[in-house]
Amino acid sequence: MDKPAIAGGEPIREKSKFIVFGAPLIGNREIDEVVETLRSGWIGTGPRVQRFEKEFKNFVGAKHAIATNSCTAALHLSLITNGVKEGDEVIVTPMTFGATVNVIEHVKAKPVFADIELDSFNINPEEIRRKISQKTKAIIPVHLFGLPCKMDEINEIAKENNLRVIEDAAHAVGSEYKGKKIGNSNNCTCFSFYPTKNITTIEGGMITMSDDDMADKARVLRLHGLSLDAWERYSKYVEKAYGVVYPGFKYNMPDVSAAVGLHQLKKLGKFLEIRRRYAKIYEEELKDLNELILPPKGGPDLKHSWHLYAVLIKPEFLKINRDKMIKALLKENIGTGIHYRAVHLHPYYNAKYGYKNGDYPNAEFVSERTFSLPLTPKMSEKDVYDVARGVKRIITYFRK
Repeated sequence: MDKPAIAGGEPIREKSKFIVFGAPLIGNREIDEVVETLRSGWIGTGPRVQRFEKEFKNFVGAKHAIATNSCTAALHLSLITNGVKEGDEVIVTPMTFGATVNVIEHVKAKPVFADIELDSFNINPEEIRRKISQKTKAIIPVHLFGLPCKMDEINEIAKENNLRVIEDAAHAVGSEYKGKKIGNSNNCTCFSFYPTKNITTIEGGMITMSDDDMADKARVLRLHGLSLDAWERYSKYVEKAYGVVYPGFKYNMPDVSAAVGLHQLKKLGKFLEIRRRYAKIYEEELKDLNELILPPKGGPDLKHSWHLYAVLIKPEFLKINRDKMIKALLKENIGTGIHYRAVHLHPYYNAKYGYKNGDYPNAEFVSERTFSLPLTPKMSEKDVYDVARGVKRIITYFRK
């Protein structure tokens, strides 16, 4: 038997060749653009942010794109511009990163969880219907792992009940729904450019939307509520005085970040092609392991961007649980991630709202079993096959 490293065998990878989970692929063009930005003397929000916004909105087909310093900031601004306030309720999936729900707390609204579908891991539209009350103001669907939600059904529910929809597309740069890129809709859609995402600006985010007034307000709110930012004051002759028109935030993206994003965006098509190819390799290599549930791929209307390749372990068939599986892969010098622990079971939400195990069984099923395999364009095909080999040798050794 091929003994795994955690049981005394030789690791599949040398320590010097450790596979870092989510490592970004940064090229010379990004580096040169950053250096040029530094030498320009303008490193804050300025011309490169404007270029990045224009190129991103053209990429997704949106009317407006507003760059921020994170997807969290984008979500927060979207709630405010959509009029969500204290006393309102926002329906959201429990199967997401905590930031999706934290921003609801920031506007003093109440998060109301709707369970997920096990065939997509995304929010269940029928569960959304069940959770609507007189206080419901908005819905936040999350395109988990890069697989789009059932947006026609969600948008129809919102229309019937006069609700706002704010899409969390942190995982979905490049995903498509019925032939249109995520972000090409009338909803506010929020993207992430964190280092592990499909493209990176080191830290950063973006809101796309179609409403002119909301876009104007979001631009003002992202920089202290000032009616004009520094680049506008510098690059244009402005007769009117500028000042604070809203109590805004420090949510702007600097030009140094946009410098990276400009060239990452140009490479996105290639990056997505690599991600999809590597996801197919994982599927082919792991499909015969009955102890694993492979991630949903969606149907012909849903184009997956494969931000994450998250598998589920079946602990009833193994002598180890999910956490021991992650430790075993670490011993093989393979990094992994957990996406995610269901939000309603985090200490803050558990204590404040009294959630308990059993409240959202589908989200809990995924939460207890999920772990994500490394999947980035920086990896080689050999890296991908090594990861698959590591998973197979551990599963085989610890099989009941």
